[in-house]
Amino acid sequence: MAPTGIGAEVEGVHAVRAAIVAGRATRVTVEASRRSALGDLVAAARSSGAKVSIVPDVGDLAATSAPQGVVATCRPIEAVSLKVAVERGSPATLVVMDHLEDARNVGAVARTAVAAGFSGIVMSSRRAAPLGPAAFKAAAGAFENLDLVFVSSIANAVEELRRLRVWSVGLDADGDQTLFGLSLLTEPVAIVIGAEGTGLSRLVAERVDTVVSIPISEKVESLNASVAAALALFEVKRVRSLDS
Repeated sequence: MAPTGIGAEVEGVHAVRAAIVAGRATRVTVEASRRSALGDLVAAARSSGAKVSIVPDVGDLAATSAPQGVVATCRPIEAVSLKVAVERGSPATLVVMDHLEDARNVGAVARTAVAAGFSGIVMSSRRAAPLGPAAFKAAAGAFENLDLVFVSSIANAVEELRRLRVWSVGLDADGDQTLFGLSLLTEPVAIVIGAEGTGLSRLVAERVDTVVSIPISEKVESLNASVAAALALFEVKRVRSLDS
């Protein structure tokens, strides 16, 4: 079951601007000291029909420590089913987050996904970072351009992807082959990113079609989850550009 109110509270200039452009913002609150700098955002908000309030300080309304002087209340984003997300891709390009717990990593992965041309993100509805203001701020508007899929079990979602004829590629330091140049990246594909510190869960690692690694220097033990995701997603983009 998808969590309710996805993206209902958004903060940060880029995230709020994207919500306004998407027509989701219903109220935008701007800090008085930032009113001049954010004049175009205020004008866009009013043109979209959102109510605009100017206040001395937005700190009390913000969930993060640096809201950049603007917060917004929005109509929630509606999640879609895994089947719908797959069907919308041509071919499918999805990111599966195997219980990432850092909201900033989740947001960073979403931003990279849009930049690399991916169409959707699959997340667990349990034991994972919530898609709240911190994730939306880090994503800088990316969630407005992605299909969001929530599942009760990532391992079961991997099985469903197979039935939907989508290859699942898990990232793990112990993967038996390299990510780079992997030929199946030209096919409908889902890149599966493990949690910070622990990596892929056992069941997910057993069920993905292949587990690959990113070659790194012996001087570094591992890569941050969002950095590893960025390398993988842009490798998909690179391989597909060569195949086109």
